[in-house]
Amino acid sequence: MIENHERAGEILKEVREEVVKMIKPGTRMLEVAEFVEGRIIELGAQPAFPCNISLNEDAAHCTPSKNDQRVFREGDLVKIDMGAHIEGYIADTAITVDLGDHVELVECAETALEKAIEIIEPGISTSEIGETIEKIAREFGFKPVYNLTGHGFMPYLAHAPPTIYNYRTERGVKIEEGMVFAIEPFITGGAGRVSERSETEIYSVISSKPVRMKMAREILSEVEKYRTLPFAKRWLSNPREIIISKLVREGVLRAYPVLTEIKKEPVSQAEHTVIVEEDGARIIT
Repeated sequence: MIENHERAGEILKEVREEVVKMIKPGTRMLEVAEFVEGRIIELGAQPAFPCNISLNEDAAHCTPSKNDQRVFREGDLVKIDMGAHIEGYIADTAITVDLGDHVELVECAETALEKAIEIIEPGISTSEIGETIEKIAREFGFKPVYNLTGHGFMPYLAHAPPTIYNYRTERGVKIEEGMVFAIEPFITGGAGRVSERSETEIYSVISSKPVRMKMAREILSEVEKYRTLPFAKRWLSNPREIIISKLVREGVLRAYPVLTEIKKEPVSQAEHTVIVEEDGARIIT
């Protein structure tokens, strides 16, 4: 189990170093997403979820559509969030690339991530990790995004306990040696909360209930290999919007709408996956 997490992390580390060089004005978002997903496969893993590319006030769940023509522009704040798995054992990492003037916002997320990881050891509470993230955000004059969290992993499940809030909670979960989880500060100068908007390109299977329509069965057959992991609509050979929407309404698929900061202020993100060891946390991404 640990070896698979570690190998997935090593692959992501390599892909992240490569993709950062691609983030410049004029580059298509779709080109970057396809590079990340394809490179993960080339290096011996599978994407744990579609490559998320969230711009400016968008914080999460944003991936290009099949024929997406959007390009990066001067001034953009670009979050790249990527995951890889080997036999269901996941690593997850994210980085923010600044094409504008958001130096302190980016530095704040990176510092919060660094300081949070520094305090992790067996016996500490997730509440203390959140408190550290919030403290750093306040020192920089920003806020954490309160309704986005770090998370643990289970086989073929990218978000599992423990939930690690980006602020101090009244109760927390005791961290134990051997745990594998992602620390994921989101930082903003806005309200500190995100809400859903209508754009949705990411889905996952949440129920195996039988469906009657042939086209629906074909879609479910195609995504069976992802198990409970998220997939992109652009990964489908025939992504019929009306059928996908029906499967969501019937509780067969879960939709992941884009999450955006409610005051439309830029959001930065930094993320690493760690393994808790006897004397601290070891970063594997």
